[in-house]
Amino acid sequence: MIDKKEFLKKYNMEERDIEEAKLTWEELERIYDSYCRLEPKLREISKDFVDDYLYDIEKAGIHSYRYRTKDPGHLLEKIIRKRKEEYQKYRSINHENFYMYLTDLIGIRVLFLYREDWIHFHNYITTVFENNPDLYMKDRLEDFDPDPDHYYVAERPKVYKRSGDSRIYDENLIEIRSGGIYRSLHYIIKYKGYYVEIQGRTLFEEGWSEVDHDIVYPYYKNDEMLKDFSTLLNRLSGMADEMSSYFRRMTEQREKKENQKD
Repeated sequence: MIDKKEFLKKYNMEERDIEEAKLTWEELERIYDSYCRLEPKLREISKDFVDDYLYDIEKAGIHSYRYRTKDPGHLLEKIIRKRKEEYQKYRSINHENFYMYLTDLIGIRVLFLYREDWIHFHNYITTVFENNPDLYMKDRLEDFDPDPDHYYVAERPKVYKRSGDSRIYDENLIEIRSGGIYRSLHYIIKYKGYYVEIQGRTLFEEGWSEVDHDIVYPYYKNDEMLKDFSTLLNRLSGMADEMSSYFRRMTEQREKKENQKD
């Protein structure tokens, strides 16, 4: 069980948020209880995924990784928020089908040392999992494949980047979304009957994101001062990535010159 008063306080919400989402607290409690029963299974699935596909980080083309299952309170907060923002899309969500709607109950973060290294992971993950555009989900309920043995990429891979970032992404391989301050690769994999969300970032991008999500998003996203500081930190992380890539290019050029002398 979850205490309603404590939940609203923790997630900076009010009764009217639940009402505007056209939800009842009783149904949210049922979703909470259902997820708490499911979560141990999701933990095992997430561990299996990491062991099977990411343990060998060099083969996966990454620097490191971490993983988690979604916190039950965060699950309720997200359902309320999504119902308010996109009611038609989430209007049928309930305690029996929430796992068909939400693709981040299992979340995996892969980290790169250099931004350009994204292509190595992309080539890897779209090779080890079936990547057929005909399987990309459009309707969360109708397109849900209940077969636990069918592993595949369930959405077109996409990347969020800031306007002005280096042009390192191939739009033929990945959907490119720009204009905001958020930087991250996104892959949704259907694995053992559930969705696994993989986010790919550099170490510097990860640092900014962790601070922003701990302090600003989504509970204080209307605080102008916090948003301004977060934007500044985001710019600094982007500059750090640009400098890191520049360091590597300099080293590669020097090594190339030295090899030519030999």
